[in-house]
Amino acid sequence: MRIAVGGFQHETNTFAPSKAELEDFTKGGGWPPLSRGEAMFGSIAGINLPAAGFVEAARERGWTPLPLAWAGATPSSYVTDEAFETIAGYMLDGLEHAGSLDAVYLDLHGAMVTESHEDGEGELLRRVRNLLGPDVPILVSLDLHANVTPEMMTLATALVSYRTYPHVDQAVTGKRAARLLDLWVERGGRGFASAFRQLPFLIPLTSGCSLIEPAKSLYDSLDSLEVEGVDSVSFNAGFSPADIHHAGPTVTVFGSDQAAVDAVADGLAASILAEEAAFAGDIMSAADGVAYAKGKASGADRPIVLADTQDNPGAGGNGDTVGLLAELVRQEAAGAALGLLYDPAAAEQAHQLGAGAEGDFALGSQSGLPGHEPLKVRARVAAVGDGRFTCTGPFYLGARMDLGPMARLRIGAVDVLIASKKVQAGDREMFRHLGLEPSECAILGLKSSVHFRAHFQPIAEEVVVVAAPGPNPVDHLALDYRNLRGGLRLMPNGPLSKGPVAAGAT
Repeated sequence: MRIAVGGFQHETNTFAPSKAELEDFTKGGGWPPLSRGEAMFGSIAGINLPAAGFVEAARERGWTPLPLAWAGATPSSYVTDEAFETIAGYMLDGLEHAGSLDAVYLDLHGAMVTESHEDGEGELLRRVRNLLGPDVPILVSLDLHANVTPEMMTLATALVSYRTYPHVDQAVTGKRAARLLDLWVERGGRGFASAFRQLPFLIPLTSGCSLIEPAKSLYDSLDSLEVEGVDSVSFNAGFSPADIHHAGPTVTVFGSDQAAVDAVADGLAASILAEEAAFAGDIMSAADGVAYAKGKASGADRPIVLADTQDNPGAGGNGDTVGLLAELVRQEAAGAALGLLYDPAAAEQAHQLGAGAEGDFALGSQSGLPGHEPLKVRARVAAVGDGRFTCTGPFYLGARMDLGPMARLRIGAVDVLIASKKVQAGDREMFRHLGLEPSECAILGLKSSVHFRAHFQPIAEEVVVVAAPGPNPVDHLALDYRNLRGGLRLMPNGPLSKGPVAAGAT
């Protein structure tokens, strides 16, 4: 079989301060840079990515994967039209020149919003389907945080999603897509029966972690739901900082028996609704979180982790707010380290000064968010690095980071790790690159919501989620939604969205 393979990954926080420009996809950083043709396979090889898993599975089956393009960028605000049209154009051009195809596999996120399209993936699938016609199967893998739309369900032959958050099963999900293609072939190209259910409430990101309840039991149950007539079951928690009509959690089921598929979809949706209140989660202020961590750290052998979730670059934050850092410094949290702070200017200044030198720095808050000011401090340059290293943790496994000039500054008893590109703190190698072993810290402040848990929770005494400034508030009532569908609860058991707000209305 000849199968075209491509990928286009972006998670769009429509409230974030910075858009995803074409350059953000071409330069890479946490994920591989934009690649086309045969170079694509080398770019993604050995990395925990769905496309890498699918290609491996395809070759094991004797299929011929044909590369289109793969592109990904750190979550941010809208994908610019230039970026979307360029990358979509590369993929469509590859399809036009691929010759006869037996199938197409696409590694997508499911929560991409562009300047012109609320449903970026739906628009891409529409163009691919128009080019291929109705008969060529299109298999799609999606992020657990996909805002799945009816259009995605209609245009794709089947959708399959991650089941872990942290997303340690990305490559595994690509292999599961290959298994669905196996079944499609075995059944003579007969389409899948499918079911799609939208849940009526938004789930905060930190509450959707598959390592903690209530999400853990729900995700653990999915394998057992794949019974006779049911081939694939997915629960997408949705991406709540996306102000679009179809934001929110969904259940998608594919199989060979419509009655069985519907029954599983209804049962899983009911199980999720039964746990709605438990999805609200707990959170501390930055001041309370630091004070609590100091008290716990004094009698602990392992670090207390403070998750700076509201400035998570993995959810559209720029990773440059300094609310948590300022509290660590103010409370003189000995043995504390925070990372990664996005501040190219401070990293360059540190490199110019050199390791061991001291200087006056104005750290962070480069995004221009209202009320956010840089933290002005006297600091010593403890270490500098070139930002190039390979990740070893389960989430970023194999990712070849290129974060530009990096530096570790010591402010009193507190270390801050600075990078020149945005990426969430999801791997211990980010600290080791600058000579700091995270397991030896008393307190770790991490700009991440959940992905850090894959590599840091095993060394943590306790994990505390804190609310410091940033564009990814845990409380969705702080967001000025304008485009949500009516009747959607903004928080678990919370108030209802009133539906789209007319332009200019207050």
